[in-house]
Amino acid sequence: MSIIDKKAIAAFRNIDTVHGHCEECQEEAILVAIVSEFYRCTNCGHDTKQHINGRIKKWIKENYIK
Repeated sequence: MSIIDKKAIAAFRNIDTVHGHCEECQEEAILVAIVSEFYRCTNCGHDTKQHINGRIKKWIKENYIK
């Protein structure tokens, strides 16, 4: 295994993923962390926000535009 392969494997181990329910597509999905509190659904690509209590809720883009 080359050095690049080892670095790629190490980088993928640090990706934060969770199994959850996407409110946009209404399906169980793997959610991948974009940044520390925002996750993207792997089924539909919708962004969700994780709140302080750990619950992941739908992130409305209008909040970002303000």
